[in-house]
This record gives sequence, C-alpha cells and structure tokens, in this order.
Amino acid sequence: MTDRPALAAPPLSAADLTFDEEVDAVIVGFGGAGACAALEARARGAETLVVDRFTGGGATAISGGVVYAGGSTSIQQQAGVEDDVEAMLAYLRLEVGQAVAPATLQDFCERSAANLAWLGGHGVPFEASLCPVKTSYPSDEYYLYYSGNESFAGYREHARPAARGHRSKGKGLPGATFYAPLKAAALRAGARLASQCQARRLVLDGDRVVGVELWQIPPGFAAWRHRALAWGAIKINPYQPKWARSFRRRLSALEARFARRRLVRARQGVVLASGGFIYNRDMVQEHAPAYRPGMPLGTTGCDGSGIQLGQSVGGAVDRMDRVSAWRFINPPEAFTKGIMVDRRGERYANERLYGAQFGRKMVEEHRGEALLIIDQSLWNEARQQVKRGRVHWFQQAPALINLYSNRRTAGSIADLERAAKLPEGALQATVAAYNATCATGEDPFSKDPEHLHALTQGPYYAIDCSLGSRRFPCPTLTLGGLVVDEGTGAVKSTDGAPIEGLYAAGRTAVGISSNGYVSGLSLADCVYSGRRAGASVAP
Repeated sequence: MTDRPALAAPPLSAADLTFDEEVDAVIVGFGGAGACAALEARARGAETLVVDRFTGGGATAISGGVVYAGGSTSIQQQAGVEDDVEAMLAYLRLEVGQAVAPATLQDFCERSAANLAWLGGHGVPFEASLCPVKTSYPSDEYYLYYSGNESFAGYREHARPAARGHRSKGKGLPGATFYAPLKAAALRAGARLASQCQARRLVLDGDRVVGVELWQIPPGFAAWRHRALAWGAIKINPYQPKWARSFRRRLSALEARFARRRLVRARQGVVLASGGFIYNRDMVQEHAPAYRPGMPLGTTGCDGSGIQLGQSVGGAVDRMDRVSAWRFINPPEAFTKGIMVDRRGERYANERLYGAQFGRKMVEEHRGEALLIIDQSLWNEARQQVKRGRVHWFQQAPALINLYSNRRTAGSIADLERAAKLPEGALQATVAAYNATCATGEDPFSKDPEHLHALTQGPYYAIDCSLGSRRFPCPTLTLGGLVVDEGTGAVKSTDGAPIEGLYAAGRTAVGISSNGYVSGLSLADCVYSGRRAGASVAP
C-alpha cells in the first residue's frame, strides 16, 4: 500500500448545492503561506476562513525557520552586513533561473527587506548575530548566516556576497518560533480556523471557483487520536518510516469514518496553500522518479492534494520534476576536506558546495551515488568537531553514525576500493589526482586551498552518502506545482488563462524556489506569494 491519497474528485456545481456558510475567502492550508495569505486578506477586510487538515503549521512549523532576505534588511544593518537589491538580484538570478519572470524576481528582491520587517511586526523574532564561518546551519549562538552559495567560486564573481539567511530566534530548528506568531496574529486579526478539516472538492459556478467541499472531524476522542497520529508520523518518519506510513494510513481511516461534510461558499475566491507533494510517493514516482529513494521532508499534509484540487478545475502544473535533495555533510567541517566520488570512483564536485546544489548534481548527473572518502586524520578532526555543545543534536547524530557505522574502512586506498566495490584502480587514480591537487592548491572544482587535504594517513574510510543511504537518509522536498499569474497568484488553466476565484501560494504553486533550493528561499517565497494571494482574494 502507498501513501497516495485519492485523486481530487471532480468539482461540484453550485447550482446543485445548499451552502452551510458563506465567507469572502477560504484559504486551504494553514502553514507559512496560508498564514501570510490570511493576514493579508484580513488586513484588507476580507471575511476569512482558513482550513487545515491538521491543526496548522505544516512543513513551516518543523523547518529551520530561515527566511532568505536581503537588500539591506534591518538585521543586516545591525550586523554590519553590506547588501543591496542589485547584489541580491544578481545572485538569485543564478539560483532561480527561469522559474519566474525577471520582473517577478526583481519585485521579490525589492520587497524583501519590507517583508522581513512585516514578519517582525507580527512577532517573528530575528537577531543580528552573524555566523563567522560557512555552515549548513548555524549553532544557537548565531541567527544570520550565508545560507546559499554566495561566497563560492562561480557565484561571487557575479554578485557581491552577503549573509542573507535570517534564522528566527529559537533553539535548534525554530520553525515553530517562526510560525506560532503568524498563526496567533492571523487569529487575532479575525481569521477563523477550521482544524482537522480536509478540502476534498472545489465548487464551480460556470468557470468560476465559488466554494469548497470540506470534511471535518468533530471534537472528541477521534479528533484527539487524529492529532496524536499526525504528531507521531512527523516525529518518527526519519527513524521508522514504516511505522510512519502506518500512522498515515490510520489518519486516513479516521477521516473516512468520522469526518462530516461542510459546504462553504467563497464570495471572492479560494487560496490553495497546502504544501507540495513529497509524501505522495506515487506522484514523486510519476514526476521525479530519480528522487524517489530520498527521504520525504515535510509533513503528512504534503500530499499533493492542493495541487490536485487545482488540476481538478483545469489548473496547469509545471516543474513537477524539480525536487531538492539535501546532501549536507558539514558539520563536521572536516568532511568537506575529503572527496566525494560516485560508483565509478570519480570525483564530481566541490565538497563544500551548498548541500542542495550538491544533491542536484548527485541525483541528476551521477545516479544518486556518493561515497565520501576520508583518511584517519580527517576522521579524528571530524570526531572533535561533533562533540556535544559544538553542533546541534540533529547534526551530531548523523555525523556520529557516519563516523562509526555508516562506512567501510581499509588500511590502503587499494583495499578500500575493493571493500567499497569500486572499479579496480579508479579510486586509486582519483585519490592520487586529488593529492596532487592539494600540493598545487589549484582544484579543478574550485575548492579553496584551506579545505584541500591530501589523503595520506591510513586507515581510510568510505562513507555512504548516496540518495538512498539507509543510515544517512537524504531529505527531499518538491518544488513544482500549479502555474500562477505572477502578478496576482491566480491559478492558470492549461490554456494559459487565469481561473476566476482560484489562487495558489507556497509550495502548492510554482514560485521563486521552484528551480533550486537555497536555505530560507522557500519560506521567503511563502511570505511573498502568500501575501500576494491574500491581497488578490480580498474584496
């Protein structure tokens, strides 16, 4: 059995229905994008109902709480970081590509500092403590950092680097610290929340979306159990995916048995903001099969249901093959001094490259294969770097697993080559070439000299970093979705015309981060696209 929910049912006709209630706007999904849409809609006077299959938060609430923002934000100014809109735009052109129109990217950058201030005004906490080193995610001492490839060769030549990863203030992964103030602000502003409520069909009046069919679990034991199962599925998925799948099946069974139908008319329209489709494994297999072995990153609500609702009324989709695979190996920083090779024993990238960029190369150019080769001196250095207190627990745990159990070891490179079942002579030639590179300091993959380390001190280690590694899972999330009008957020039909009364935001829609991932860019797009949709759906 798979995790795939039933495809969205065909839309209903308003002429055949009696509605239970009527509001200006219905927002489907109460994560980051949905909360921002609700706040903007309420600010413009729209009577707003937000519905969420669970209790709100979605992938945003379990994220790192990072917002990619620049153009001289107040936080950057406090930290002494020089930045401007043109530098931010020049860098993001390299990452965003053709995912959105140039004018949309320009607008995103120009609004960036104001959007961060808007978040702060609604209670999201940020801090101007600048991380002094490049890392995949900073310790709790720092809340502003280089969250992408800004400082690497191939990028810094095109755009002046600046730290733009604004991490919300909180311990560990503070996605909840980012989300909770937005949820509270939206409810204070008068948005009504229907929780444990699933949108299953849209309602049409001619070609216009005028409402939604909802199915809600009433308060009581079934609702309590539903919440517990949803929480458990999120928590155990990285460690016991089979149990998590069982929890999700039981969630669906509870919904089928206890949910009650509710029809809501939306005078101005419906906003779809229910996340991507990484937990719909059949959709991943259909659109991005190369990424299927990766570990889903998100929540049970990332099931593609919002995208399917849009498709049910003729909505077009794009970039459904775009998936981000997060192959981060730093910390420990010592790992970036080794080399990453594929199953042919060939090195193929700068090991310090941002993890999502490395993941793309790994999957799309090297069949998802990656073995990290280090020697004993790097093993010792890595062990020191992951001591308690120096890194987060969620960084320490995989590092220790890699050091002690997710590896093969041998006294020589030739023996390691055989132990790892690589072609004879291939790894030996690759290591010899790398050691020669370390002597000259000129790396063909542009790794900086201070991270070039000759592999000469045995024993040697091969750590499995492949997409499907069972002991070092590679998180993945989807980036494609419904095609929208970039001025309004209106969902476009397959013939290119906007569908009246239907909007989409966040990972349900194609947006700023739909080409490739940079830490904080998805949340920043949730704010940008959520506010855009909320403004459009208001009277």
